[in-house]
Amino acid sequence: MQKRARLSEVIEEFHSYEKTAEDLEVWFELASEGESVQEEISRSLLELSKRVDEAEIRALLSGENDTRNAILTIHPGAGGTESQDWASMLLRMYTRWADRKGYQVQVIDVNPGDEAGISRATIAINGPFAYGYLSAEAGVHRLVRISPFDANKRRHTSFASVFVYPDVEEDIEIKIEDKDLKVDTYRAGGPGGQHVNVTDSAVRITHIPTGIVVQCQNERSQFRNREVAMKVLRARLYEHYKEQQMEKLQAIEDTKREIGFGSQIRSYVLAPYRMVKDHRTKEETGDVDRVLDGDLDNFIKAFLLTRKSK
Repeated sequence: MQKRARLSEVIEEFHSYEKTAEDLEVWFELASEGESVQEEISRSLLELSKRVDEAEIRALLSGENDTRNAILTIHPGAGGTESQDWASMLLRMYTRWADRKGYQVQVIDVNPGDEAGISRATIAINGPFAYGYLSAEAGVHRLVRISPFDANKRRHTSFASVFVYPDVEEDIEIKIEDKDLKVDTYRAGGPGGQHVNVTDSAVRITHIPTGIVVQCQNERSQFRNREVAMKVLRARLYEHYKEQQMEKLQAIEDTKREIGFGSQIRSYVLAPYRMVKDHRTKEETGDVDRVLDGDLDNFIKAFLLTRKSK
């Protein structure tokens, strides 16, 4: 059903291109007759150009799982509050990116940091080709800035890692037996106040054979938290078993290096100058604020083009 829905979306999108082109023909005819329609023509051309650019990026996504929804996890590196705050900035960046794409974001698990930021986060991003796009973001992200937590206003470097997994549908056969699971329940944490959960509704599931641990605490009931955690576990196991069968494991392992110097895929520099640079593709921009607000398409497109050329 999901495949059928996505094919319908592609057909509908094609028809919308045709309609925009027809509208442009009408505007040009009116312009040739002396009508003042320059603003309408400029707006239609800009809209068409943007959508064609998106279609070009999608054309680069031909992997087995590229059309699927994505599950994204963020972990801060060493550095305490600095890295935890950077992890929360990345969480916002990907949430804003999803909003720009019209995707749905489901918070699965977010654990607050000691003083600020987050110590981990897992979110599901649901939309056509979400995994294909976000596969470009897997790796270590580096931030350089004047620390807002340093009274002496010194420059700090922080790291956080991003992992991306495909959201595996039910038709993918992943056998999970009860005897292989260790299920723990605990009281969900949070910022305090009225949102503190007073029951043991949070769920942590350990898959004993692989050692994979997943957890969910953001749903209202223990049953729902377990359901969502199992969904994440299924995705993690799918990726785990797929990696075992792949001949080129090193290509995947390159995105799972130590969270520190020399392993970053992208740097976000806020001081002494402002620039975001992807070290894999050399794509860069000085508009740091726009990137942190979710404008990632140029970086994603550059990565997909580089990957295709290899």
